[in-house]
Amino acid sequence: MKSSSSIITPEGYPFIAYSAGLFLLLAAGAWLVPSAILAVPAGITFLLTLFVISFFRNPERVPPSDSTVIVAPADGQVVYIGPSTQEHLGDCLKISIFMSVFNVHVNRAPYSGSVIDYFYKPGKFYDARHAKASCENEQCGLVIETNSGQRIAFVQIAGLIARRILCYAKSGDRLERGERYGLIRFGSRVDVYLPAELTALVSVGQMTTAGVTPLAQFGSDPAKEC
Repeated sequence: MKSSSSIITPEGYPFIAYSAGLFLLLAAGAWLVPSAILAVPAGITFLLTLFVISFFRNPERVPPSDSTVIVAPADGQVVYIGPSTQEHLGDCLKISIFMSVFNVHVNRAPYSGSVIDYFYKPGKFYDARHAKASCENEQCGLVIETNSGQRIAFVQIAGLIARRILCYAKSGDRLERGERYGLIRFGSRVDVYLPAELTALVSVGQMTTAGVTPLAQFGSDPAKEC
């Protein structure tokens, strides 16, 4: 599994290089031939470069010390909480998090476990805040199983602007809670499917921090059950 702990995720390097190169070219032209015709685009590309650097930031995160806590897989805003049915889990509790272009887009595992299924579905690119995005948009999902046999699914969903889903994990991998496992470019959504008997610890409209914000909690530590 390929992931990085660098302050800027490597997938962003080409975008940063392109935008910075364009800025330097326009800035040099504006300096050599003083003109607003070049100065204005140079200023815009400078702001674009700052935005791209910000978008691909990859901060360190420390999960809660309580090992029973299931954490958010994404930075963003909770847009849905409620009962659902997931093809790999059956009846479950669904929590959806929308990521705007201003959020960190590195995704993290909500809980520790072995990846028992990886699935990808091509689709459309509706606004990720809409409910139909969960069913009809392009998406990539993982199902993990804890040591005690509990199963959790989490699905990266492309949005209106996002056109590339990156998932480093595959079937057979082991993920630890809060571990980086992928990202989505640019603006998107992550749906989390949990056992139906769990209770959400977040509310609709609440902002989440990937790897930190508690979404729900097991009654006991599955990692310690045998």
